[in-house]
Amino acid sequence: MSDDPYSVLGVSKDASDAEIKKAYRRIAKDCHPDLKPGDSEAEAKFKAAAAAYDLLKDPETRARYDNGEIDASGQERPQQQYYRDYAEAAGNPYRSGAHYGDPDDMSDIFAEFMRGQGGYGQQRTHEFHAPGHNRSYTLQISFLDAVFGASQKLTLPDGDRIEVKIPAGITSGQTIRLRGKGAPGFGEGPPGDALVTISVTEHPVFDRQGDDIHITLPITIDEAVLGGKVQAPTIDGGVNVTVPAGTSSGKTLRLRGKGVKKRGSSDRGDQLIELTVAMPEKIDDALKQFMETWRESHRYDPRKGMPS
Repeated sequence: MSDDPYSVLGVSKDASDAEIKKAYRRIAKDCHPDLKPGDSEAEAKFKAAAAAYDLLKDPETRARYDNGEIDASGQERPQQQYYRDYAEAAGNPYRSGAHYGDPDDMSDIFAEFMRGQGGYGQQRTHEFHAPGHNRSYTLQISFLDAVFGASQKLTLPDGDRIEVKIPAGITSGQTIRLRGKGAPGFGEGPPGDALVTISVTEHPVFDRQGDDIHITLPITIDEAVLGGKVQAPTIDGGVNVTVPAGTSSGKTLRLRGKGVKKRGSSDRGDQLIELTVAMPEKIDDALKQFMETWRESHRYDPRKGMPS
């Protein structure tokens, strides 16, 4: 399977955002594991499409990929550096006007440097020491890994792999700090940290709203009129829910404790099931005749009171 996100989605490199989204949703509808359980080929195709869409839906990451700054997984591409590049790099302690993290840290760095120099007019007593600078990465995870938590390997530009423990309930844009996994320190200074920003792929069925999970569940005309038990997907698996008789589109059922684990608590949010009445693909003569007869004696106006 191609690593190029455009090829994975089957779109051209000048495709619009709408075309990219449409291509992803088409693949997700055909290949999602919830819809084709046990089909490893379909699952692999869905995962590849989800990763490709997550990269291309963000204009910034799409531009960086097109410019060759990141690869198809969103990782930084190793860049060849020359001495001049290193001399001007922000992490070089001898760079003119260099900054070390927050401005509040400058006094500490300067004091350390002056101690190493022994002050003006004094002989240098020991080498310069400073912490290494932090390194930033992006890690893409699935919707369910974000909900339940997981552990994933992150491949660094130098080929090393580090384990990232993902806490349950994390959201896109949040950053995980891995202490000591950044650039090496100077002298005896400690290494910097790795800052891993999380990107969560969309799910074709579930939509997260805070700690709650929202889905839209279609029901038939007879289920809406007569009520009954229907199966609904949840992040824990399928469950049977009761549709009240006389249900209209837009009615929402709430499943307590079927949402996302709340931060700092063992409690979970809820799942909200919005019901929508789906018409049959074809209106046959029997249904048409029944509704015509029914309308003659049971006509009602659901729009009564609305301005004309």
